[in-house]
Amino acid sequence: MRIALLGATGRTGRLVLAAAVHGGHQVSALARTPDTLTDVASEVRVVPGSSTDRDAVHRVLDGADVVISALGPTSGQADLHSRTAAVLLEAMPLHGVPRFVGVSGAGVDVPGDRKGPRDRLVSALIQRLGGEAVRDKPREHQMFAASDLEWTLVRPPRLTDTPPTGLVEHHAHVPGGATSVSRHDLATFVLDVAEQGLYPQLAPFVSRGLPSRPILAGRPWSRWRQP
Repeated sequence: MRIALLGATGRTGRLVLAAAVHGGHQVSALARTPDTLTDVASEVRVVPGSSTDRDAVHRVLDGADVVISALGPTSGQADLHSRTAAVLLEAMPLHGVPRFVGVSGAGVDVPGDRKGPRDRLVSALIQRLGGEAVRDKPREHQMFAASDLEWTLVRPPRLTDTPPTGLVEHHAHVPGGATSVSRHDLATFVLDVAEQGLYPQLAPFVSRGLPSRPILAGRPWSRWRQP
């Protein structure tokens, strides 16, 4: 698979990059500071530029099969995700790239969600207190949802830098039992979504797996899906 990766220099993006290279994929990585990727495998094509720079985005999309975005909040760019979405929605059809997989957040509400009281409260607090960057996430979802692309926006809760567990719980509309997920596990799941074509036109929740959850008894965590 030929991957155009946005946010490759971030804490999650570096893990997605490493997993993609380990999986034998061809990666073109967009980076505002390409010097920070000097330690990556030589086969990675590094494209200097920003995700809101149309010329740079066109260069990184050249020859790609899928776009993966691991962009996170950036100081001074509260509308980064919606501005990036606008550029991608224009550029991807021109390059014949139909598939987009991005990282959103569990605080985003989408039609069909079945959140319990805890998650509804958390979402309300995040949306009220999180600032403009948090409010930009729903705008990003609305833009992709209105498009003809095969998009997926993964919604994790709080991210941790703990070691990978290999256990994740994911569902199209129901948050998991845990309130966090390892960046390592998130990166693996995002790559699984891209490789296997999971959750098209959906925004699945993903969280740390809890083996005690009876609904998952006997099922491989990395493959569990119940839209």
